[in-house]
Amino acid sequence: MAAPRIFSLLSASSTAASLRSFGRYSRWGRGSSRFSTAVATEEEPITPPVQIDYTQLLINGRFVDAASGKTFPTFDPRTGDVIAHVAEGEAEDINRAVSAARKAFDEGPWPKMTPYERSCILFRFADLLEKHCSEIAALESWDNGKPYEQAANVEIPMVIRVFRYYAGWADKIHGLTVPADGLHHVQTLHEPIGVAGQIIPWNFPLLLYGWKVGPALACGNTIVLKTAEQTPLSALYASKLLYEAGLPPGVLNVVSGFGPTAGAALSSHMDVDKLAFTGSTGTGKIVLGMAAKSNLKPVTLELGGKSPFIVCEDADVDKAVELSHTALFYNQGQSCCSGSRTFVHESIYDEFIEKAKARALKRVVGDPFKKGVEQGPQIDSQQFNKILGYIKSGIEAGATLEAGGEKFSSKGYYIQPTVFSNVHDNMLIAKEEIFGPVQSILKFKDLDEVIRRANATHYGLAAGIFTQNLDTANTLTRALRVGTVWINCFFVFDAAIPFGGRKMSGHGREKGIYGLSNYMQVKAVVTPLKNPAWL
Repeated sequence: MAAPRIFSLLSASSTAASLRSFGRYSRWGRGSSRFSTAVATEEEPITPPVQIDYTQLLINGRFVDAASGKTFPTFDPRTGDVIAHVAEGEAEDINRAVSAARKAFDEGPWPKMTPYERSCILFRFADLLEKHCSEIAALESWDNGKPYEQAANVEIPMVIRVFRYYAGWADKIHGLTVPADGLHHVQTLHEPIGVAGQIIPWNFPLLLYGWKVGPALACGNTIVLKTAEQTPLSALYASKLLYEAGLPPGVLNVVSGFGPTAGAALSSHMDVDKLAFTGSTGTGKIVLGMAAKSNLKPVTLELGGKSPFIVCEDADVDKAVELSHTALFYNQGQSCCSGSRTFVHESIYDEFIEKAKARALKRVVGDPFKKGVEQGPQIDSQQFNKILGYIKSGIEAGATLEAGGEKFSSKGYYIQPTVFSNVHDNMLIAKEEIFGPVQSILKFKDLDEVIRRANATHYGLAAGIFTQNLDTANTLTRALRVGTVWINCFFVFDAAIPFGGRKMSGHGREKGIYGLSNYMQVKAVVTPLKNPAWL
């Protein structure tokens, strides 16, 4: 399967008892039923087409047990049943992994290889990912709950493309010759930063693995990577393939474990030279503090968001509804840059609400391994209950529940696609990151108003604009204080496009040429010149 250059989901062209208790507070939606009829019938879960082969820690090129011998369960979100027991890394295991990474950097062949040799290993790895795409996608879906078709046809090809992109960069990283006043030759060297600590989240496990591991290896660094405790399986499988591709021992080490133990040990380790973290804003603050209190290591943070999706009065409503639906509901709404505040111009608001409701009712919820399913379960019981709590808060605050609002299925962590209208800025569902399939639709009158309201948030990750007017698009693009603006499209993640946030959505950029700078140090080298022919 050829990896596409651009990931573009859509463009302009294209608990029950608890809920019953909500009734006394609710403003039910207009017209037909709020409950989706486009759900897969409840039946026995489909057996995933993959075998669990790797559950240990990967340290110094070998799979090993945790020093304590501990394991922890990883669960199937479809049922809550245990998939496998995985080695539980703690501080001692982080120490072993960092030691292996340090030795590989200081004494091993990786940083001393020619950039072309590193490039060849990364290209071979991308080929192996492509060969094993179906198995990796199955692991990703089983562990996370995302639709298998989404993982196999969109996300794993994106990972492959990212590694090929950075494989291409490996032998094109160089410094500059700098003109200086006086008799001196000045050059800059772009050197690998050393041992990189990386912490990836559970919502896009392997995709974020690619965004971090790819540029770090291309620059000649070694890595200790901590996976999310909810989704440890795909990174272990992929990392085994990376060693098959020729990676020397100790260059990439993978530790499964929990944040307060393994994550804290990595963040505060005195022999880690750089840290990259993707996850919640609250945890990001903790990680940043630990890095500062230890050896003041630089930190790249990609954190939470509450991204506005702005539908202007000139919009094609049908296309805008479909785009906003995808911008919110993709990956069960578990995306940091979801268009989770849908601002719609007052002139088309009522029409938009009716059509957004209808689209949500058509969304197919069910076993992620079943063909045609658009939405699987949420990641775990904690996230499931959190989302239902936000739904309750929306109802109690006076928003109109147009569709969904309940759990779906007696097993697992499925939630109906939920749509709220008459949402106001002071409501929790409009202010806080829900990270679930809950669309909040707000009304606005003019550009000045929507700019002010869109920017009135602690977050600044992304925004979507839907308009046919170039002047309107330009005005909004420059006014919105975010890291990415999508115009008449959403979730376009080309390997070359930088991604990151402003304000409490983090700092630094991943992907593209900007992603390389996270993993390099710039050194100035100054040499006296004697009787130069020119300066």
